[in-house]
Amino acid sequence: MDLIDLKTFIKIAETGSFSAAAEQLHVTQPAVSKRLANLEQTFATPLIERLPRNARLTEAGKLLKTRAEHIIREVENTQALIQNLHENVGGTLSIATSHHIGLHRLPEQIRRFVKDYPEVDFDLRFLASEDAEQAVLNGDVELALMTLPETQNPLMEYHTLWHDDLIFVASKEHPLSTLDTPELKDLTKYRAILPAANTITFQKISTIFQRHQLQLRPSIPTNYLETIKMMVSVGLGWSVLPESMLDSSLQLLKIGQPLRRELGVIHDTRRMLSRAANAFLKQLEH
Repeated sequence: MDLIDLKTFIKIAETGSFSAAAEQLHVTQPAVSKRLANLEQTFATPLIERLPRNARLTEAGKLLKTRAEHIIREVENTQALIQNLHENVGGTLSIATSHHIGLHRLPEQIRRFVKDYPEVDFDLRFLASEDAEQAVLNGDVELALMTLPETQNPLMEYHTLWHDDLIFVASKEHPLSTLDTPELKDLTKYRAILPAANTITFQKISTIFQRHQLQLRPSIPTNYLETIKMMVSVGLGWSVLPESMLDSSLQLLKIGQPLRRELGVIHDTRRMLSRAANAFLKQLEH
């Protein structure tokens, strides 16, 4: 039984799709089918039911998925323990990062780290915070730098690194910019350019409006804050952005509703961190 076959089986189970599993594993779909066939031959039973629109676990597949996840964690933990016996810090460090952190917070951290640990290679993946957390849970990456959620997963360890103050903004030509003291109800008359509804940042913004029994008018959702800034600057709507992004292209709207999000790093407590991950985590916290 090959570890790669097990990882492929888990990816099929997670995505419910042979093509999606192949895309995420960076292999061909026939290679995914072959790996599954190897496992089904080993256990002499079907593990995945092939349906027209998706792939579904059989009862044997459900049993194997739970055991396979445990087996892979144990193997990876053992690999990390053996690697940690060596004094040097090397190997590949896999990190998921939100786009905003990856552009504005991470570059200096990586610059410092590669100077101290030149033998470490980075595997960087730019994902939405919610997807970055899932990537850690799936074992696809060791660490994720992201907006920290209000509700935390007990399997994860969360480290707050930065406090990100958020502000209401519009273009200088937007009607809201003519108001000396705009209120939340004024914002509801105009389109809002915000991240997708399932994001942590959107939920923080939405909560404020719900508290005042007001209805948002979200339009053109995107999770790229730099794109939101551009759309706001040309007058497509108002938004909420990190204070650090305020410049001459935007008008600050003094709403009087303090907003803050916590940015940080997370890892799975069930997995042993590599020396590289431990070293990077230590640097981030100091």
